[in-house]
Amino acid sequence: MTAQQQAAQQQPAQQQPAPQQTLRVGIHDIAIATGHHVLELDDLAERLGVDPAKYHVGIGQDAFSVPAPDEDIVTMGAAAAKEVIDRHGVEGIRTVLFATESGVDQSKAAGVFVHGLLGLPKNVRVVELKQACYGGTAAVQLALGIIARAPQERVLVIAADVARYDVDTAAEPTQGAGAAAILVSADPDLIDIEPAAGVFTADVDDFWRPNDRSTALVDGRLSVSAYVDAFVGAWDDLASQGGPAYEDIVRFVHHQPFTKMALKAHRKLTQHVGVPFDESELAIGFTYNKQTGNTYTASLWIGLAALLDLDDDLGGERIAMFSYGSGSVGELMTGIVRPAYREHRRQGRVRALLEARVPLTVDAYRELHAAGAATSVDVERPRVTTAPYRFVGVRGGARHYEATAQD
Repeated sequence: MTAQQQAAQQQPAQQQPAPQQTLRVGIHDIAIATGHHVLELDDLAERLGVDPAKYHVGIGQDAFSVPAPDEDIVTMGAAAAKEVIDRHGVEGIRTVLFATESGVDQSKAAGVFVHGLLGLPKNVRVVELKQACYGGTAAVQLALGIIARAPQERVLVIAADVARYDVDTAAEPTQGAGAAAILVSADPDLIDIEPAAGVFTADVDDFWRPNDRSTALVDGRLSVSAYVDAFVGAWDDLASQGGPAYEDIVRFVHHQPFTKMALKAHRKLTQHVGVPFDESELAIGFTYNKQTGNTYTASLWIGLAALLDLDDDLGGERIAMFSYGSGSVGELMTGIVRPAYREHRRQGRVRALLEARVPLTVDAYRELHAAGAATSVDVERPRVTTAPYRFVGVRGGARHYEATAQD
């Protein structure tokens, strides 16, 4: 035996590294907010002389939220985020991602206004994201990547929008307003997001809003077909990435421009994969959106909030979440619901929020609609909202916000 071999025998055995545990990353909490007012679609149907079933059955909607003159995406987003911050504090939040297609400024991110209203620390990055209704999901995916690199951090994602279309058009009953605040973290309380995702992009002119318009332009028929194509395409891509079989998913939740669109797309998917279509797989996730109307970037996440709030049997189960943004981008993600998710639900809070909205007549709603949103013109907004934050108006071309007495 050589001297080197003798020395090697005298060295202590090198310990093998312990197996690395898989990092769980996902949704720790979610809260929603909506506008001060509501328009019942029964009232709009009566004004237009149409059968209310055209709305309740034809598009699957019952009402839509309308912001007060002193509300916008910033006030709704801040109100939703306040609930999350009140529950979990600000520790570890070093990123705020604000997703919207109703931006209030072409340069300054809406999230910077929210950062100030919430009194968040200075050492926080803030950015705004846009790709039609898909932006909220893009923000969540970015947040997951940040947490994977820095598990000690948390990311606050805010998705907020006001859906506006011209009056007396087919799209008018599919308006709405709302926001969702999503706290993304390691070891989440609600959902572990799985790594594989299916994505799909196609250059389609189904919906767009030029910079000089406050209302969107939409090709309704093309929008439906583009949504269906994106859903099926994202499913196929998810399968190619090693995603789960259809039978291993207990619930689906969709982006909902109107709930009937999600049903049409899901029926097409079941035909595509050769399984029976069961509308009940989607019904609970429609509950809040039927009342808020289309909330663009927040729509999927408001649907997810309804599913978590109202379905009692999701613990340990896999759910699928489909996001679509016109133009078009789609993504299908899956996640495993945490066993104790019911301890963190907000169904009473959301029910009260929806019931507290102040009804509008059709005339009053259309008056608000005609007033539009202030841009760079100086204006003072009347105090109407009872939400925690309000839009004061524009002074010297700059937007100003404040906390209300309810804060």
